[in-house]
Amino acid sequence: MKNIGIWLDKEKAFIVTIENGKEKTQVVSSEIEHYHISGGSGTRFKGGPQDVVQDSKFLEREKHQLKAYFKKIVDDTKDADALLLFGPAGTNEKFKKEIDESYSELSQKVLRVERADSMTENQMKALVRDVFNEI
Repeated sequence: MKNIGIWLDKEKAFIVTIENGKEKTQVVSSEIEHYHISGGSGTRFKGGPQDVVQDSKFLEREKHQLKAYFKKIVDDTKDADALLLFGPAGTNEKFKKEIDESYSELSQKVLRVERADSMTENQMKALVRDVFNEI
């Protein structure tokens, strides 16, 4: 049985695979751009119409980059028997929503979605091991 736990945020995903008692980890980086407000909208007031256009362009670009990031994770985990999703800041919930909408057969394999702050690799392995030992 192949059980996979995925800790993810916007920067990277740690994939912990447990198969036949052996653990393996892998890291998938997101390549999502970081958005910084540079100012200088052409007016003396902070913010302005140009900032709104730039924000919507950024959000649209980020949405596409998130989809590509999620697809990379799905490609690496599609042969799992069971999935555990955990991580900070709601990225795991966005990933679950994407799985539900676009990857229905993988969606059925998700056991839990949990919030977890930053963790060491050993803490991630231990959490995944504990969750799958409960089942």
